[in-house]
Amino acid sequence: MKEVTVDKLVFKENLSIIEQMSLKDIMYKWLGSPEEGLDNILPLEYTHSVFAKMETPPETNLMIESGETFRYVTLTEDNQIVIGVLDINNELRFRIFYLEERLGV
Repeated sequence: MKEVTVDKLVFKENLSIIEQMSLKDIMYKWLGSPEEGLDNILPLEYTHSVFAKMETPPETNLMIESGETFRYVTLTEDNQIVIGVLDINNELRFRIFYLEERLGV
């Protein structure tokens, strides 16, 4: 994943049901396909405030690399997969999954 600045991203305003399910599937695989299922480890809810995203409830605190806390996953208008995380200083950071990385190219 690569860190980017928010001014470089244009998020989708709405996510279709297919896009929502695809984002859940991507997160499930990213977490190593846990036997417990995604909803038990990382419940994702579709929210549509400033932009559309699959967001964790406030009480969910899934720690990922470098002490970051996962907050949401969404898509840009260019169909790039973006996750939002809180760093150790509780500052929101964005990460992009590039298709090449997902395919191992």
